Amino acid sequence: MSESYIRNVIEAALLAAGGPLPVAELMRLFDEGVRPATQAIRAALESLATEYAGRGIELKETASGFRIQIRPELAAEISRLWPERAARYSRALLETLALIAYRQPVTRAEIEAVRGVAVNPNIIRTMIERNWVRVVGHRDVPGHPELLGTTREFLDYFGLKSLDELPPLAELKAMGDLTLQLALAGDTPPPLPEPLPPPADADSGAAEDPGEEDELSAEGGASAELVAGPRALDG
Repeated sequence: MSESYIRNVIEAALLAAGGPLPVAELMRLFDEGVRPATQAIRAALESLATEYAGRGIELKETASGFRIQIRPELAAEISRLWPERAARYSRALLETLALIAYRQPVTRAEIEAVRGVAVNPNIIRTMIERNWVRVVGHRDVPGHPELLGTTREFLDYFGLKSLDELPPLAELKAMGDLTLQLALAGDTPPPLPEPLPPPADADSGAAEDPGEEDELSAEGGASAELVAGPRALDG
């Protein structure tokens, strides 16, 4: 089996797949008797990545595997193929998502202590419905509050291989003008400052600013845009 054939099969599979493909799944594309070794699969992936250098597409490894996607610098032009308005999210949702990503596992009360306002339940529900956040356990304190953490889908959505690729907090804008672009750096983020002691009642924090939108918005307005990783190529 030639190297070019292996590369062509992998390229076709990545173009046809609806999401990232891990190496193990790429290996199953070939008959068992002539199945290439893991090293050969990775060599073909490296060859594809080199071949795409300087072109409009790139090979990207995320938490779930490899995918072929549009280069970030071309996203604005290519987005004109989809005339619908880009998804926009409220500042409150983005702040909450950032705190979960950098401090996980974290409770809702701890998020509220850092932000200084109560977390609208709709925000947590929206992130769970989008499979960005999940309950990973319960804190061993009275009431056993839920511990929240990010998911593999969160990493895939932002084009990250692991949480180590989150950009350092110093590179993020102030929370009041937050625009998440998480496919940037590869340094391990420094910890956030220690939170204030959580309130005795998890729901006793200040109310969320009524001027902030709490869920997915099609109108922009006071919301901040969540910039996703480059759109993957569909088959």
